[in-house]
Amino acid sequence: MDASRDTIFRKVLDWYDVHARTLPWRAAPGMPAPDPYRVWLSEVMLQQTTVAAVKDYFAKFTGRWPTVSDLAAASDEDVMAAWAGLGYYARARNLLACAREVAARGGTFPDSEEGLRALPGLGAYTAAAVAAIAFGRRAVVVDANVERVVTRLFALEEALPGSRPAIRALTDTITPEYRAGDFAQALMDMGATVCTTRAPRCLLCPIAADCAARALGEPERFPVKAPKKARPTRKGRAFWIERDERVWLVRRAGKGLLGGMRALPDDGWSARADGHGEPPVAGRWDSAGRVGHVFTHFALELGLSVHLGEFRGDPSVDLPGEGEWWPIDRLDEAGLPTLFAKAAALALAEPA
Repeated sequence: MDASRDTIFRKVLDWYDVHARTLPWRAAPGMPAPDPYRVWLSEVMLQQTTVAAVKDYFAKFTGRWPTVSDLAAASDEDVMAAWAGLGYYARARNLLACAREVAARGGTFPDSEEGLRALPGLGAYTAAAVAAIAFGRRAVVVDANVERVVTRLFALEEALPGSRPAIRALTDTITPEYRAGDFAQALMDMGATVCTTRAPRCLLCPIAADCAARALGEPERFPVKAPKKARPTRKGRAFWIERDERVWLVRRAGKGLLGGMRALPDDGWSARADGHGEPPVAGRWDSAGRVGHVFTHFALELGLSVHLGEFRGDPSVDLPGEGEWWPIDRLDEAGLPTLFAKAAALALAEPA
């Protein structure tokens, strides 16, 4: 590719001025930068999640907690429940930790990439995105959409994930000194709407003439990806224990998988091992079926066992873990993660 850096970024920004997506956390091209809180919140939510999935959650969070200080004052339980279904729950714990740190500093986010990196839970990508989009700092912002655009633009043969330092370096060479936030969002939009994973719309791309992958006639081959490792399948059980129209829900440990979330009791399954299979209390149990769920590094087959009959034990003595009797008719307010929401739906399903 022999086009100059100026040629690339000017074409990208000209395209963005016309074709920018309208998103609730964005400011339109040429408008004042959006509130850093909204930029930060959206970027945390968008990690490993689609724009379509995030829109409703973003509206719910900003409606309930319109400022970072409002979010900082919220209880862990309320935030984790509001996050339920969005996945990758460590993000919600980091969200609260960061909000409380910013609130302790007076409710103002640092305006530099370095300062943002010092906040809890802000990695290189999020810090760069907030610095560029909210504060207009020159920062190199690389998400999955940007990776795709840049690897095709330069026909980078090195495979992901090892190629990420090279992708960042190449993105740096075309990132302008001004409008860095618009430029980053432009590359994101190009990746989402034009330079798509399959069947890229090269005739609509503003930098098609500069694209090395298109010149090779095989843009879909990029980015090159290393062979995926086989994902193991774990097996476990969850348990439905009912009493007086309430179900026993436990609070999972604060750290680790689904940390801090309400859940049905289970048999100790993890990413590394199957569950032991033993129910938490003695009694008669019936199998209600199985649900499946895919986590980042493993798949889970979870069998659901239902305690037969009305449970009469003293929950402080007989039942496992820190928990509570939750009204079944308000179960949708418990904030169960998707896996346990599936299991609860199975327990509540009408008999065939």
